[in-house]
Amino acid sequence: MSRKSGRRLGGFVFLLLLIAVGACAYLWQRYTSFADAPLAGLETGESLVVEPGDSLPAIVRKLREAGVRQGDLLEWRALARQMGAAGKLQVGEYALEPGTSPRALLTAMRDGKVVHRRFTIVEGWNIRELRAALKRATELDQETAQLDDAALMKALGHAGQHPEGRFLPETYLFTRGDSDLDILRRAHDSMDKALAAAWESRDSDSVLKTPEEMLVLASIVEKETGIAQERPRIAGLFERRLKIGMRLQTDPTVIYGLGTNYDGNIRKVHLTTDTPYNTYTRAGLPPTPIAMPGVDALRAVARPAPGEDVYFVAVGDGSGRHLFARTLAEHEANVQRYLQRYRQARAAEAAGSASQTQERL
Repeated sequence: MSRKSGRRLGGFVFLLLLIAVGACAYLWQRYTSFADAPLAGLETGESLVVEPGDSLPAIVRKLREAGVRQGDLLEWRALARQMGAAGKLQVGEYALEPGTSPRALLTAMRDGKVVHRRFTIVEGWNIRELRAALKRATELDQETAQLDDAALMKALGHAGQHPEGRFLPETYLFTRGDSDLDILRRAHDSMDKALAAAWESRDSDSVLKTPEEMLVLASIVEKETGIAQERPRIAGLFERRLKIGMRLQTDPTVIYGLGTNYDGNIRKVHLTTDTPYNTYTRAGLPPTPIAMPGVDALRAVARPAPGEDVYFVAVGDGSGRHLFARTLAEHEANVQRYLQRYRQARAAEAAGSASQTQERL
C-alpha cells in the first residue's frame, strides 16, 4: 500500500471514529435527558397501577395510555438495568404527579413506594355512620356492603359481639387492594389494645366492673362533650351517679335508642318512653356502647376527675361547654341560665331573619 493510500485509509478510519463518538455522545445525551426529564402529559392525581404479571413493556404501554409519550422501550430497559430495577418492579399503585421523571418512577416501583391513602374514623361516629363512610371510600375494595352487622362481626372473627364502639377512631393508611374489611379489622384490633391499656390504668376504686362497662361509659362521655378538658370531669360525674345509684339521665343514650327515628329534636315523650337505652327510665349503663369513643374518652373514664358534681347542663352559648352543679337547686339555676341564653339566641335569629326579609322587600 502506498503512503498516499495509507493516509486516505487513516483519514477514513478517523472519520468513522468521529462519527461513532458523535453518535455515542448523542445517544448518551438523549438517554440522560430521558432519564431525568419530567414525564410530559401528566395531570395532578394520576396514578399507575402495576398488577401481578406486568412486565416492563406492559408498564410502558400503560404509561402511553396515561398520555406519556417520551422514551422508547429500549431507553426504559436501559434505565431499568442501570438502576438495578429490571425484573424487580413491585405490584402496587404509584403516583404519576407532574414533574415525575422516569428515574423517579422506576425508583418508586423498584422500592415499592406505593400510594398510601387515608381513611379516618371520627370520634363519636356510630356503626351506621362508620359503615356509610366506608361505602363512600371507593378506593377501598368493598367486601361488607352485603353483610348485616352480625355477619360483619363474624367475618372479623368476633361472632356474637355487638359492633357498636368496637372500632378505634383514628386515621388509617391503606393501599390499593385493601378492603373495607381490612380497615375494620385494624380498627378493631386498635380498640382492643386501647381499651386494654385504659383498663389497666383505671383507678383502683372504679365503679366499673369490666372493660365492656368502661367502653360503654367512654362512648357516653364521647357523645356528651367535644371539649377535651371536660371529659374527665363528666366521667367523674357519671362515676358518682353510678356509685350512688342515680340514673345517668343522658340524652345521647336516648337518641341512640331512637335509631333512625331520631329527627334531630329530642322531646319529652322520648325521655319518658322506655327503651333499653333510655337512661332516664332505667338505672345503670345501657346494654352496649352508643358510639366509637376515642383514646381521650377512654383515658377520662379510666382516671376520672375527683369532685362532687352530679349535675350538668350546656352553657347554651354555642361553645359546647357545660355548667356543673353539686345540688339540684344549683342545677335548676343553671338550667334557667341555659334557657335564657337559648331564648335570646332564638330571638336574635328571628330578628336577623326578619331583617333580611325586609331588605329583600
